[in-house]
Amino acid sequence: MSTENEGTAVPPAPSAPPVPVDAPAASAPQGQAPQGPYGQDAQGQAPQGQGGAGHPGSSSAPDPSWPPPPPPTAPYGDGGSGSGAGGWGASYQQPAPASGRRRGGLVAAVLVAALVAGGVGGGLGYVLAKDNDESTGSTTVSASSNGGDVKRDPGTTAGVAAKALPSTVTIEAESTSGEGGTGTGFVFDKQGHIVTNNHVVADAVDGGKLTATFPSGKKYDAEVVGHAQGYDVAVIKLKNAPSDLKPLTLGDSDKVAIGDSTIAIGAPFGLSDTVTTGIISAKNRPVASSDGSGSQASYMSALQTDASINPGNSGGPLLDARGNVIGINSAIQSTGNGGFGTGQSGSIGLGFAIPINQAKYVAQELIKNGKPVYAKIGASVSLDDGSDGAQITDQGAGGAAPVEPGGPAAKAGLKPGDVITKLDDRVIDSGPTLIGEIWTHQPGDKVTITYERGGKQHTVDVTLGSRVGDN
Repeated sequence: MSTENEGTAVPPAPSAPPVPVDAPAASAPQGQAPQGPYGQDAQGQAPQGQGGAGHPGSSSAPDPSWPPPPPPTAPYGDGGSGSGAGGWGASYQQPAPASGRRRGGLVAAVLVAALVAGGVGGGLGYVLAKDNDESTGSTTVSASSNGGDVKRDPGTTAGVAAKALPSTVTIEAESTSGEGGTGTGFVFDKQGHIVTNNHVVADAVDGGKLTATFPSGKKYDAEVVGHAQGYDVAVIKLKNAPSDLKPLTLGDSDKVAIGDSTIAIGAPFGLSDTVTTGIISAKNRPVASSDGSGSQASYMSALQTDASINPGNSGGPLLDARGNVIGINSAIQSTGNGGFGTGQSGSIGLGFAIPINQAKYVAQELIKNGKPVYAKIGASVSLDDGSDGAQITDQGAGGAAPVEPGGPAAKAGLKPGDVITKLDDRVIDSGPTLIGEIWTHQPGDKVTITYERGGKQHTVDVTLGSRVGDN
């Protein structure tokens, strides 16, 4: 998803809620561009709902040495990106990040509904008139003003929210020029590390200001430990972190099933600590999202949910019914209509989250090395729209070889012109889909690739290589 900034002012994060997808970052098909992360820094639309935010490249095949930039000219490195239009289809728009970025002050509309009750025959009490031979009086029985204690079991939405909210934060990122926005994050460990989206903290990476506010109102300065633009994952660390931090429990996103209940926590349009619910609508959605600034695109094989996600939700946790984190809210697909007077797009029930199994791996690498590590096949693939597969281009980015000499693809016998149609049991319909699927794996993993050459189908095993860093 792409994020949109509204202005230069970054409003303070409320201490309590206010009243009331190697996928192409290329141009999205005539659908709406995915908005980036779900932070208030600016929700981007997701590949039909995925969040994330791309990086420029030549019109030729992407650099085989690193994650692909936004199509159509962004090269795909290490994972095999190629030149070509970045659309997903005539009716497809790249999802935008769900972060809540803005250049201007946030305008929040508070709707007040007045409920008026009245009328003959209406009442809050129950009156019983009793006549008998011994008494002509009447007895009035009033309804109890106390319905008893409300018990909320741990498995209820209220129970899950009560346990998870204290471990989430509203993040404010501001660049040295004063631009920035708001997003969300959650406690990853007791050392003070917070996981969020890259697009949520991007403005604060080079000397900017970063703060994290808990629902209790406690606010901490923070610093970026590491960020991965291609994965759209970042880790920040609280300065003078408290000793009583409670990391959220991480689930297993591989075991998530369509129809499972979901709970999303974030700060949509600046409304901190907001909880919404839904279900898992689909799995393995290929999403390429961008913040629309010309930066490199992000790719994911996302979890799709209909839980309401808006700008500001980026980086927040997507929980299952037991309160386990199964994903990071990152992008949405939107109709493009603004909301709350901000000009940002709102939720239409198409939200996308980075599977937590992938995000966990990325976060651990960032904490350990400060840089992301990407899996790659070492070939450049076209980022053009299409449904026939990912074609290895005839020329790599910047004049580089389309198939990296000595790389995984070369060792497996892949050549320019080959069209990859499957990776293990996943159908590959485009370059961006291939990139997103490759990045769900780790370097050293062995995958089975099915490809077509000269009208014939072939299958080969490939051991994925690695690429360190975003550049």
